[in-house]
Amino acid sequence: MKKILFVSSEVVPFIKTGGLADVAGSLPKYFNKEEFDVRVILPKYLCMSDEWKSKLNYVTHFYMDLAWRSQYVGVLEMKYDGIQFYFIDNEYYFAGPKPYGNIYQDIEKFAFFSKAALSMLPVIDFKPDIVHCHDWQTGLIPVLLKDKFHEGEFFRDMKSIITIHNLKFQGVWDMKTVKDITGLPSYYFTPDKLEAYGDANYLKGGIVYADAVTTVSDTYAEEIKTPFYGERLDGLMRARAGSLFGIVNGIDYNEYNPETDTFIEKNYNAKNFRKEKIKNKRALQRELGLTQNDGTFLVGIVSRLTDQKGFDLIAYMMEEMCQQDIQFVVLGTGDEKYENMFRYFAWKYPGKVSANIFYSEALSHKIYASCDAFLMPSLFEPCGLSQLMSLRYGTLPIVRETGGLKDTVIPYNEYEGTGTGFSFANYNAHEMFFTLKYAMSVYYDRKREWNKLIDRAMAADFSWASSARKYEALYRKLLGE
Repeated sequence: MKKILFVSSEVVPFIKTGGLADVAGSLPKYFNKEEFDVRVILPKYLCMSDEWKSKLNYVTHFYMDLAWRSQYVGVLEMKYDGIQFYFIDNEYYFAGPKPYGNIYQDIEKFAFFSKAALSMLPVIDFKPDIVHCHDWQTGLIPVLLKDKFHEGEFFRDMKSIITIHNLKFQGVWDMKTVKDITGLPSYYFTPDKLEAYGDANYLKGGIVYADAVTTVSDTYAEEIKTPFYGERLDGLMRARAGSLFGIVNGIDYNEYNPETDTFIEKNYNAKNFRKEKIKNKRALQRELGLTQNDGTFLVGIVSRLTDQKGFDLIAYMMEEMCQQDIQFVVLGTGDEKYENMFRYFAWKYPGKVSANIFYSEALSHKIYASCDAFLMPSLFEPCGLSQLMSLRYGTLPIVRETGGLKDTVIPYNEYEGTGTGFSFANYNAHEMFFTLKYAMSVYYDRKREWNKLIDRAMAADFSWASSARKYEALYRKLLGE
């Protein structure tokens, strides 16, 4: 039995701010239980809901040195969905209304978390073959495994993997403070190790010391070796290219299933969507006060409203797009300028644009099920989950060819009759608009072709099961099998 330990700063269903939590919470369920014993460690945040906190069982506690301080480490556990979860308790670090706060506090908080995650293993008598770390918050773990912990018999052969969910966030702070917090010797703070541009960088340490590095799509793995996407670590990514693997994320096919989804008006599947999917569109138009019309091209957007997601392109073309026979439904929060932009167009075109500047799980499902197309023109997108959800619901994605969007959406080819959506290559507002109009022309003038696109979209498999097989292969390779 191969033992794998996931270490993550957020995990569904316990605590979530983004896609990282989905990966850490959903992926472990899909490994072959005969061959892999996969367990997960996360912080016990005070802001977790009481429903979860009340279900945790106390395992043990001990004190641990973090440089010159001695810190309490409580260990709690629960089994959920067949997976063993451990929670590290320390109210000094994990209090507060959100999992992340000011970066200078987070730097110490996740140094503590990383060291505690390793220190508790002999205490609970779980000796993983591979520690699978996620993002900068766990970047110190591969470093510690090669330093303090390497001397101990228990840790000597332990391997580590780090998965980069978004290279933009690296855990950077000044070197003096990080030395003081971690107690690591100066030896580690050189340009070939943790130092980057004069500061200490947790993610860089993880990438340098991990036995393998993965990221959440093949294209993103290539992109981050270039200066444009490399966030000043492209040289390091090129140096580690031999140990860098792209494995695309999945989505939970039970949770996102048009056949059983309780949030949507009318359930449907790949066989009967031609008749049934439209009932969701009617219900959404009614609920959001859009003009009731079966035929109008309805475009959905569920996103953080930020530059990264391509909203400058949308803002540039929004007036022109509203001149078309089209409706928009937007859900999300983010930069004030984009929130206000959508509010303005909803005011100017009341039957055409619905701006929902908040987040609602129920409404997101309704949008995936009701719309004809889903717009996602990202500047960069390590993996992206929204396009996978829209494919699952037969809502055709219109995306820019970057990162995971390029890997998961096959552009429509009218000559070969292939594709599962529409895409454009350059980060250019007119190119996006042209692609949107092309999609509309297929929708309005070639309905049979449009429905065949939906057939192929709903047949695509981006469940966690297919991602899990790829991770299993990587684990075997790392363990020399």
